[in-house]
Amino acid sequence: MSEPILKVTNIETYYGPIMAIRGVSFEVPKGAIVTILGANGAGKTTVLKTISGVMDPQKGAVQFEGREVQRMDPDRIMRLGISHVPEGREVFPFLTVRENLRMGAYTRKDPDGVAQDLETVFGYFPVLKERADQRAGSLSGGEQQMLAISRALMARPRLMLLDEPSLGLSPKLVGEIFDIVLRINRERGVTILLVEQNANKALHVADYGYVLEVGRIVMADTCARLLEKEDIKEFYLGIKEEGARGQRRWKKRKTWR
Repeated sequence: MSEPILKVTNIETYYGPIMAIRGVSFEVPKGAIVTILGANGAGKTTVLKTISGVMDPQKGAVQFEGREVQRMDPDRIMRLGISHVPEGREVFPFLTVRENLRMGAYTRKDPDGVAQDLETVFGYFPVLKERADQRAGSLSGGEQQMLAISRALMARPRLMLLDEPSLGLSPKLVGEIFDIVLRINRERGVTILLVEQNANKALHVADYGYVLEVGRIVMADTCARLLEKEDIKEFYLGIKEEGARGQRRWKKRKTWR
């Protein structure tokens, strides 16, 4: 991998007495799309919250562009260049689409640049331009996801954290969202760390992937190679291996959880 923009080293984060992630370490190369796969409860969202400062790790380090950011306030981390699109979108429901987008740029002091970026995100998601004066809470789930991604872009991040962008969306909308994610990465050079349960889509979009199970990273490789691994095929892509060998792998897998 190339030079990392993000380096996570041996982080441990708790919910009260419960350890949610256990000594997690990984890197995100500058300019890449990296995905973290895992079942519900594996700790994926906790990893993103720890990076963005929503949660503090009790141990370990998070380095962004060589600077340690763990235990910084979220607004400071955002100002350094990390935007977090949380699971569930979390738009401001009583503000208009345009007001939500301007909230994404509230730290910026370049009105001309903000206006330019507003037109850019309207180019990515034309429906948002049509709904610009509509309250965000009245948008569909897919439109709210588009708004959440666009609001994060308005901060001009160098690293974007995307948590389950396909959750609850139709296959058609999922395709559209991931097409735009690719464009954001290729056209704007934004590095993306993607948490996603749609493993097939994530592995075809991302460059590199990690598999998280019960708070630990158990597998890491390029997405091209992960797509060829039997465990990934069977347990994340739904491609079952037949015969005794497959039964042995299933029994082994059950012991991991």
